[in-house]
Formats: sequence, C-alpha cells, structure tokens
Amino acid sequence: MESSGPSANPADQPPDRWAEIWGTVIAVLTLTLPLLAIANFSSSSRVQLLQSTPYSLNQTQN
Repeated sequence: MESSGPSANPADQPPDRWAEIWGTVIAVLTLTLPLLAIANFSSSSRVQLLQSTPYSLNQTQN
C-alpha cells in the first residue's frame, strides 16, 4: 500500500450544526434545571418548617 495514495475510509464529516446546538441546549438544561429545582423546593420547605410548630407551648401559672 502506498502511503501517498488516498485512504480507503472517507474523511469524517463534521457534525451537523443543529446537532451541536441541541447538544449545547441539553447540556445547559442538565446543569441548570436540578439547581433551580433544589433552590425552589428547599426555600419553600424551609419557610414551612419555620412557620409550623410541632408542639404547643403551654404556660402554667404558679
């Protein structure tokens, strides 16, 4: 086989532009959506925990 001749495999074509865009969108959503969900649900549950008291405070007079 001659090293200066063309190879049997065709050159790999670059990926489609839309595939790159969709890949970027999916990557950004994968990184941001869990953080937004954690921030949203953790702040609402914290407020509920602070507002509710699991026991009643009874004061007795001597």
